[in-house]
Amino acid sequence: MYSLNYLYFLIISCWGIKLLFQKQGKITHPLDKHKKILLNGPELFWILTFATGLLAFSAPGVVDLMAIRLMILEIFCLIGIFIVKRKTQWNISTTFYFVYIIWLIIGLSYTTSISYGFRVILKYTYPLLIMLFASSVTRHKEVFIKAGLVARIIAIVSISISFIPFIRFLVPGVFWYPTARSISYISMCIFSLALYYHGGKEKKDLLLCILFIIPCILWVFRTSIMGTTLALMMFFFYKYKLKSLPIISGVFILFIVAIFTIPNVKEKMFKDRNDVNIEQLKQGKISKDDINSNARFAMWENLQKLFYNNNKMTGSGTGSVQNYMYSNIVFGGLKMPHNDYLQMKCDNGIIGITLYILTIFSIIIHCFIEYNKKNNTAVKMCAIIAGSSLAGVALAMVTDNVVNYSMATLSYPFGFYGMMLGLQKGSKHDLNNNTPLQ
Repeated sequence: MYSLNYLYFLIISCWGIKLLFQKQGKITHPLDKHKKILLNGPELFWILTFATGLLAFSAPGVVDLMAIRLMILEIFCLIGIFIVKRKTQWNISTTFYFVYIIWLIIGLSYTTSISYGFRVILKYTYPLLIMLFASSVTRHKEVFIKAGLVARIIAIVSISISFIPFIRFLVPGVFWYPTARSISYISMCIFSLALYYHGGKEKKDLLLCILFIIPCILWVFRTSIMGTTLALMMFFFYKYKLKSLPIISGVFILFIVAIFTIPNVKEKMFKDRNDVNIEQLKQGKISKDDINSNARFAMWENLQKLFYNNNKMTGSGTGSVQNYMYSNIVFGGLKMPHNDYLQMKCDNGIIGITLYILTIFSIIIHCFIEYNKKNNTAVKMCAIIAGSSLAGVALAMVTDNVVNYSMATLSYPFGFYGMMLGLQKGSKHDLNNNTPLQ
């Protein structure tokens, strides 16, 4: 069945080429199913690309189909940037990210493996290209809403397939791994919540927001639970500022309660679940030693000694950690460090991780500023979605390999941010600040 993914890959790639060079085409209006809207080819290609980030099309064998798909999408985005007769929107955030990519390229000059370094650069470059392409192609709210809605439909399908065994076995490798999917659901959760508050408060959107929270709890993915919690807290802080503190406190309390009351979560969180309770947390008696890290702490210390401690400013070179873990049987056969920031430090040192963190923080702050300015509804929605979801996904990078799944994880918050930048330069006929989207 995996062999079908080669066919799916060819179909979606050819479809993407067709749309990218197509002059224009009609699609159903995102807010009125009885209407059609006319979009140009790059706009249609953007919708397809953004919406299908969850499709991995993995296939066992010599050829890494996912890596090829990522590289082709990057080439398409570069072509799209030149085809679109609109300027990409540059600011301090995009500049930080661009300089970070330059530093990764410089890291190839002293790496232990150029091939692994190149693969790492591809994964980091995709969110940047997505952001820049979105900023050049998106000028109307319909493109943003359509891209988000189709992406949400595909995410719903991925959840359905995950819990229906006989269907899951029919489409192996089509969607990303559960860990990647659960992190991508952070953005879809916030997108649904933003639609609820800014699109007419339909119960469907609120229910879908809850739906995207459920998988990370059922699958007992601590990283996604933490990321979703922070994203929700950031959403309400964006919306209500200091007035949101009671809501934020409530969300945080629910998070703590979930850790200590849901058996599977508690069992995975602590080494001995019977000896740990909320009362001990209040008394400050729970330490790092009580947390079940699955040997992550020891692995991180080992990697730091090998690649960071003697090269703190510059690291050991882009791809060095990946080369070490793939070329040797270490840490029980693990191939990823389960900490993107640690890998940044080891590969590219303090300079690299500083540039990346500056990118993340500058985007979150910029989104907060734009959300609280007198922008139109679509811009405000993109701002709160991008800022909140990026905060959650950035937290997930502390204990997971988020960058390794950048097509399905980082592409969504960076894509929403790029659409926000594009919409700011868009048509003056956009909706007024207080007008709902419907």
